[in-house]
Amino acid sequence: MIALYLTIFISLVIALVFLVLFLTSVKTGQYEDTYTPSVRMVLDEFKEENQEQEDK
Repeated sequence: MIALYLTIFISLVIALVFLVLFLTSVKTGQYEDTYTPSVRMVLDEFKEENQEQEDK
C-alpha cells in the first residue's frame, strides 16, 4: 500500500512542477507570436493567388 501512496505522491509532484513551469513560461511571454501578424497579409495574398491558379 505504501508503494501506491508513494507513486501517487510522486506523480502529483511531477504534475505540479510541469504546471509551474508552464505558467512561468506563459507569464514571460514565451508563447507570444510576434512574427505571424506582420506577414499574415502577404501569406493570405499568396494563398489567394495559388487558389486562383488552381481554379483555372
